[in-house]
Amino acid sequence: MPVRDKAATTAPRNFMDVALDGPLIGPVTGPLVDPVVDPGEHHVDHPVDVLVIDGRVVEVGERLARPRGVAQHEAESRWLVPGLWDQHVHLGQWTMVSQRLDLTGTRSVEEVLDRVSRRLAEVPDVPVIGWGHRSALWTRQPTVRELDEITGRRPVVLISGDGHHAWINTVALRGLRLPARDDVVAEAEWFQAYPRLFEVAGSDGTSPDAYLHILRQAAAKGVTGLVDLEFDQSLSAWPEREASGAELLRIRVGAYVDTVAEFIAAGLRSGDMLPGCGPLVTMGPLKIISDGSLNTRTAWCCAPYAEGGGTGAANLSAESLRFLLDHATRHGLDVAVHAIGDAAVREALGAYEETGAAGTIEHAQLMSREDSRTMARLGIRASVQPAHLLDDRDLTESFWPDRTDRCFALRWLLEDGVEVVLGSDAPVSPLDPWDAMAASVHRSADDREPWHPEQALTVHEALAASTNGLGTVAAGHPADLALLDLDPLPQGSSKEQARALRSMTVAATWVGGRLAHSAF
Repeated sequence: MPVRDKAATTAPRNFMDVALDGPLIGPVTGPLVDPVVDPGEHHVDHPVDVLVIDGRVVEVGERLARPRGVAQHEAESRWLVPGLWDQHVHLGQWTMVSQRLDLTGTRSVEEVLDRVSRRLAEVPDVPVIGWGHRSALWTRQPTVRELDEITGRRPVVLISGDGHHAWINTVALRGLRLPARDDVVAEAEWFQAYPRLFEVAGSDGTSPDAYLHILRQAAAKGVTGLVDLEFDQSLSAWPEREASGAELLRIRVGAYVDTVAEFIAAGLRSGDMLPGCGPLVTMGPLKIISDGSLNTRTAWCCAPYAEGGGTGAANLSAESLRFLLDHATRHGLDVAVHAIGDAAVREALGAYEETGAAGTIEHAQLMSREDSRTMARLGIRASVQPAHLLDDRDLTESFWPDRTDRCFALRWLLEDGVEVVLGSDAPVSPLDPWDAMAASVHRSADDREPWHPEQALTVHEALAASTNGLGTVAAGHPADLALLDLDPLPQGSSKEQARALRSMTVAATWVGGRLAHSAF
């Protein structure tokens, strides 16, 4: 298969490592992939060797001499790429989802109640935690009263698929110390209550062993790093997990407004190693949720939603947003601003410009071309979760029918010079970078035509946006590697490319030169 010539581009490039038995890794024989180089240019039709020593790539070339004592791994003409990153994960919630009642795809209050009734009968005497329903297009909205009628004294918490509201019965409302009501708990009130969920549901699968299990699943997808934006991060959480053996991938730990003081008091700046952790766990950004979501019709927009739905709302005043960005910047922290509606994106960019803060717009789901250009001028990255466009396509057509062409405007962002990085927002979408790439390339998950294909990425661009700003394997880079069984730059139509990406299998993954996954 064609190999990309690493010397043919001046764009940032990345190289990953290969490890079998320890930190010293030998030559890897197989095609090298460079997603930055334009298709059809700079092809090489022969394998290369990659020499990795002490967790870094030392040399890439043909028929490299193998130093004494360095093991050799034969890639057998597989494809070598930099390790993949998921730039937006709620890792604790993703870890718990495997034990929750799956409500994905439910289409009515009645269907959810039926699934809850069956779970209550199947698993007696334990709380029921559900995940995945999206009620925005249901013919009517859920009530606490009808949930109480089937659940009795059993606590039940049903979290929406976008994570922005929860349908909770009265027993669980009391357990979460929330006021009585007959509707859902949404937005800021839910985010503040979420860390208390363990008081109702117990540990719910968040032990270090559970974390290690979920990290191994990510490594099996070729993932070498995650940005963990879980709501209730504490300074002691990751040292405790590492001490119990849950150390496998690179983790950037985000903080929220309610928890950031603890990290600042410890003197941590973005990129610093967390106290009590090894080099894989570092300080990430301050996460700020500036508006809501499309599903709850709380994403803040410049124009009203269809059918008199209002414009959504900001979660913070302009003054508070600017204060937080300035506060983070003065303490050496990057910022990740959740902004889904175009008014929220515009306000966030204004705050970035005024404070000089560095960081990302998370989601950037609806935006104007002017704001795309402003983002490029300010050097703010777009952290986008392409699989959301598959979930939100029908909602968008209903709520924002006059602005669908400005949703997930990935092509605009790249054309304007914005650095685009991809993620999942797991558990909102699965922690699967190949699914995210496929969604960005072929903007459809069913038999319908791609949704606004003019905003799609090429398969090269999607892969480049998944490698943490690096491109191909190159000397001097960390030995974080993924060895693939299939060509990650498939040919054909966008639908065929998406199908190929979703069928990707990974032979091996290395992090810092150490083996994190092997299918050999």
